[in-house]
Amino acid sequence: MVREEADGPAGIDRRRVLASAVPAAALLLAGGIARARPASARPATARPATERLTPARSDEPRPATDGVLRLTPPTGPYPVGTTTLYLVDRSRPDPWEPIPVREVMVTVFYPARTVRGRPVAPQLSAGAGQAFVTAARLTHPQLPAAGVDWAATATHAYTNAPARTERRPVLLYSPGGGDPRGMGTGVAEELASRGYVVVCIDHSGDGAVIEFPVDMRGREDRVRWTVFRFDPRTDPGMFRTMIDTRIADTRFVLDRLTVLADGENPDPTGTPLPDGLHRALDVRRVGVYGHSAGGTTAAEAMHEDRRIAAAVNLEGYLDHPSPEPGRDGELYAIARDGTDRPLLLLGTDGFTDRRSLDRSWSALRARSRRPVPRRRIEAAAHHVFTDHAVFAPRLQAAGLMSAADRIALIGPIDPAVSVPTVRRYVHAFFARHLPAH
Repeated sequence: MVREEADGPAGIDRRRVLASAVPAAALLLAGGIARARPASARPATARPATERLTPARSDEPRPATDGVLRLTPPTGPYPVGTTTLYLVDRSRPDPWEPIPVREVMVTVFYPARTVRGRPVAPQLSAGAGQAFVTAARLTHPQLPAAGVDWAATATHAYTNAPARTERRPVLLYSPGGGDPRGMGTGVAEELASRGYVVVCIDHSGDGAVIEFPVDMRGREDRVRWTVFRFDPRTDPGMFRTMIDTRIADTRFVLDRLTVLADGENPDPTGTPLPDGLHRALDVRRVGVYGHSAGGTTAAEAMHEDRRIAAAVNLEGYLDHPSPEPGRDGELYAIARDGTDRPLLLLGTDGFTDRRSLDRSWSALRARSRRPVPRRRIEAAAHHVFTDHAVFAPRLQAAGLMSAADRIALIGPIDPAVSVPTVRRYVHAFFARHLPAH
């Protein structure tokens, strides 16, 4: 169920679910920023990559399944193609590690002409999937410590399938803090199946695990782990760096997509691109959507970059954390100035730090030069906007996640309700303001 929210306080306090998506429980881990993967986080006891989902105890009933996590199929009329790009911004260094350039990995989903003979893409790459077993718990302690082969989940998109060559609106996706771009696959596939080119961005050093195709000076290996060891929202300087970096990443990706639309390959490795992809991008019609810290990024990037015509904020703060207890933090420019372009605010009733969220969202709505709709999904929690919406109930059924952890992560809502609801609201918004046809 979705409600239209009025501005004002709302105090559900079951659990603090934060816009950075990095739980306060992670404070138990030593340090703030890890300059390299900590020894305690190495997956020395991780199960082999061939393992499938199994119940936690042998006396618990197995669900009627082959044990592989599955994504909900997209419902649009087009088959979906996908490709991965490695992008390098040589104008700025990495803010988290001693890397002289800024590396950004993106996955592109697009309407395909045909998918015949093309392999189905995995949700996470092999290296990232294997590391995610351990790395995911740095940001989401509700997830099981073992028993899931995260690399085994298949998407519904086909690798390097030839693209339909009609110019399509481009939608950029920024995931929640600590989340890999792959955990936004379900919504991205839905949008691509309905005629959009969707570009999911990994924010290096922020996302849980990111696999790169090449070595780089200053990077420990090809799979890079998140640097966060506690909630960045508790450190105003760290939070500012995170959002500023994400906005710069988003604008840089849009720059490189413009190069791609002009017929050049923006990937310095020279990896061949899908046939017709450059003709599918209409970089004059660009939207951005994001979850949590990605929602903050989406809204503020639109404020800073006139190329972005519309944005969706999926439960992201629009203020900086307060430098002192009991004081309000500085509003981001979009909340301080308002917006003259379409923006949707979509939240959940299970988000518990409602005071800060309400304050910044209310300021934005009051100061905007156009109506800013605000909607709320009932019986849901913060990560219902990600692929955990469909994974968590299955992990619970397999005995790998408790009911309490499932509720803390996504709420009690059934995925048969939550998945189409989130997809419908995001698609309907962009279909109105950036129609694909």
